[in-house]
Amino acid sequence: MSTAGWAITDSWTMTRRELAHWARQPVQLVVGLVFPVMLLLMFGYLIGGGVGVAGDYREYLVPGMFALTMAFGLDATMVAVTQDLNKGVVDRFRAMPMADGAVLVGRSAADMLQSAVSLLVLVGVGLAVGWRWHGSFGAFLGAIGLLLLLRFAMLWLGIHLAMVAGRPELVAAVQILVWPIGFLSNAFATPESMPGWLGATVEWNPMSATATAVRDLFGNGGGGAGTSWASEHAMLLAVVWPVAIVAVFFPLAVRRFRGLSK
Repeated sequence: MSTAGWAITDSWTMTRRELAHWARQPVQLVVGLVFPVMLLLMFGYLIGGGVGVAGDYREYLVPGMFALTMAFGLDATMVAVTQDLNKGVVDRFRAMPMADGAVLVGRSAADMLQSAVSLLVLVGVGLAVGWRWHGSFGAFLGAIGLLLLLRFAMLWLGIHLAMVAGRPELVAAVQILVWPIGFLSNAFATPESMPGWLGATVEWNPMSATATAVRDLFGNGGGGAGTSWASEHAMLLAVVWPVAIVAVFFPLAVRRFRGLSK
């Protein structure tokens, strides 16, 4: 078998290991699926009426919640990585004839599968509360692809930070930083309704670019047109930002993994 073939086989083995954990820890999986639904219902009904949003707020909110969900929920992945590090599991894997990074790729593949399921559940809840997409089915698939691309990028950022943190108790401190970044976006309110400096910062947030792009693909309005370069090129940034994040943090994560025992 070629080197690439061994790498794929090893990564699939590690993926099946992570999926097997779902059967033994179903509560963690359920919480991961329910949490974004709770956020959607809370902001849609309890704190509804986003500032600066014209028309049906759900048309604006639901795509923003999709993007927000792709950035949140990394704590489970980060804790799993740090637990493997501290229990010596990673050391045992490294002693085997296994492709470098297969453990990390397996972890990321399982997380992406869970993210796809979570996104489908959230789409179902959005449809149940009255949200609709108005574009073509191809545009719908394109929006789902952009959302999963954002998740893939945030995942490798989380894996790298988990290995830097090293211990599960430090993950909480790292995870706290994700919340301000998530809420400092256009998921709930338009940048035009914010102070100038804050609105400009929000528009350049990778999550805002994805949220704006998927709103366009879904045919959902409600937000201001936006005159900044970031607003006018949100579709481009929705691809460039995640690709740039992966290009930086994927090799950093793999290099740090290789150097764990050095």
